[in-house]
Amino acid sequence: MRVICYCTDCQAFARFLGRPGIMDEHGGTDIYQMAPSRVQLDSTASLACMRLSDKGMHRWYCAECKTPLGNTLGPKVPFVGVVHSVMAFGDAAARDAALGPPLVNIKPESAHGSVPASSGWVMARVIFKTLRLIGTWWLTGAGKPSPLFDGKTGEPHAAVRVLTPEERGALDRPAAEPAPSIST
Repeated sequence: MRVICYCTDCQAFARFLGRPGIMDEHGGTDIYQMAPSRVQLDSTASLACMRLSDKGMHRWYCAECKTPLGNTLGPKVPFVGVVHSVMAFGDAAARDAALGPPLVNIKPESAHGSVPASSGWVMARVIFKTLRLIGTWWLTGAGKPSPLFDGKTGEPHAAVRVLTPEERGALDRPAAEPAPSIST
């Protein structure tokens, strides 16, 4: 299932990485939800992980080029929100053709400018579908193997950096301001 997320956390992650093309012109990130066993990485040598807080999502990226890979809730939840910029599609039209159009705009109130809000009914359907997918993946074992977490211990395959409240706060700024300098 594909969504566009405008939440301040996804925007902060994009600012943390400091590279163009992650967010659209309104601050949205195109995310495709899939089972961890469907994600394939050629290597975990450059795999990096950060969390915006000690209870935040695991946000995975390449330590060398700062390409975002995806977001996970943890090793026990069979779910990866794969960020579009890691997928091999030339443009949004090619993504639409391969994955279908985004079903919903998540947190449109956090967008820069105006984006269409989804009705409560559409949001409820998306939440239900996401929970159904996670349940199906959990029951069928599609959460394993995960390229991001060790199958036996549940430990991440990369050291997890948790931002301090000050670092996180520096990432919450209007889009027109320059990106803060946070060493990764």
